[in-house]
Amino acid sequence: MEHEKRASVELMHERYEYWENVPKPGLFIDGKPAITQIDKGMIGDYMLITVRDPLAAYGKDPAELIAERLDQPVLAGKSGMFTTYTGFYKGARISVCSGGSGSPEVELALNDFMEYTDCSTFIRVGSAGGVSEKAEIGDCIISSGVFREDGTSKAYIGHGFPAYCHYEVVTAMIQAARRLGKAHKLGVTACMDSDFVGNGRPSVGGYMQPWNIEKLGTYNRAGILCTDRESSIVMTMCNLFGRRGGAVFHITDNIITGGKFKEGSGTDDATELVLEGIALLHEMDMQKAAAGETIWNPDLVQGR
Repeated sequence: MEHEKRASVELMHERYEYWENVPKPGLFIDGKPAITQIDKGMIGDYMLITVRDPLAAYGKDPAELIAERLDQPVLAGKSGMFTTYTGFYKGARISVCSGGSGSPEVELALNDFMEYTDCSTFIRVGSAGGVSEKAEIGDCIISSGVFREDGTSKAYIGHGFPAYCHYEVVTAMIQAARRLGKAHKLGVTACMDSDFVGNGRPSVGGYMQPWNIEKLGTYNRAGILCTDRESSIVMTMCNLFGRRGGAVFHITDNIITGGKFKEGSGTDDATELVLEGIALLHEMDMQKAAAGETIWNPDLVQGR
């Protein structure tokens, strides 16, 4: 995917005194992007972003686990931080990347994928904590947009910039959930760096400050369904750099309702949902291509 050349961005290069010292096209090890060590030609059209999360109870590296559900899976990259596989699901060429949690780490992988590959779509899939009465343990949550409370995305653009989920991704995930009969909810989710006090949960010895105890009530009154630590940077970078972003979560606990933590609750359902959703998204993309359109709409299904 060729990056759009904007005079306003190039002006920043002129003003940046160290521009000539920046390594171009970036850091490489043995001819591969240093952070992910991916083979650039092996990355699919659609990317799943996962983290090695004990709450999701994957049992093994999630990239490897999800790759087992794909046809013709191959290892597309492995570094000390990230593992990436690529395969096919109902005709869609899908890559899945696993790494550590949090927006700062996910940013590193996204930079490689967006800078060096033509991957068009990035979807965060994984566990989340419910903060709404509507979010039941095991539910799949399809995010329509993300309340940005992380610091990483703020480094890119002020918090007034929307972290919306692309409507084509949302449409495909809803349709997949209905076809599969998966319990699901649709709505705004939130993302922050701190999973404890910054998420309204006590830290060591029950430590909290007055502004921490207000968090959960604020989310709940605003109708936010759940929280995670990665989706904000995914949506922000997708929206800044012309990609489609989305997120599908599974609820493992809910402090608002008192729903007790259950490791792995909804993990399989969310994985099945997101793969089926990508297959439907692939169908939508083919409909657009056949009609010579760049934006999908329901009329394309009937060929009107």
